[in-house]
Amino acid sequence: MSKKRILPLVGFAVVLGILGWGTAAAQIKIGYVDSQKILSTFPPALDAQKKLEAESNKWGQELQKMQEDLKTLQNQLDQQSLLLSEAKKKEKAQQLQDLAIKIQQYQNEKWGNNGEFFKRRSELLQPVLDQINNAINKVGDEEGYDFIFDSVAGNILFAKNKYDLTDKVLQELEKASPAGTSKTTGK
Repeated sequence: MSKKRILPLVGFAVVLGILGWGTAAAQIKIGYVDSQKILSTFPPALDAQKKLEAESNKWGQELQKMQEDLKTLQNQLDQQSLLLSEAKKKEKAQQLQDLAIKIQQYQNEKWGNNGEFFKRRSELLQPVLDQINNAINKVGDEEGYDFIFDSVAGNILFAKNKYDLTDKVLQELEKASPAGTSKTTGK
């Protein structure tokens, strides 16, 4: 087991020790999953990744064609530069600039922050991730785990509700914040 996989578990054990759970910690059942292994072996995940890769390759071919056109246009301009009038040079230079802008826009459209690649990845992988999360929850419930971590990211993937301190923390924040004080005094 690598250090990356052990660190979240060791960190959790240290936290339990600091909180003084001593004997309670011995009764807590903890497990982990390797999400990378699941995604690289689960057939629906592999299918989704293949579809996404095929679409990305298609877009890559279109981008490559556009870049080749840009290079051809640049070569034509360079070769004919001495023969062209100033007006024609400007026209060719503008065509070159327009194509370069079009290429940049295409890249952003396909692979930018909100591009088609990320939208398609979400569309294709979300149902698979939902299946995986359902399986993790089922294993956690049926086998009595208190916590299940992801060894790749160190995130909690499953935890019994009795360990959720979110509401208590929110209550404490409400008590401590000036807005929370005015809410309770206004009641």
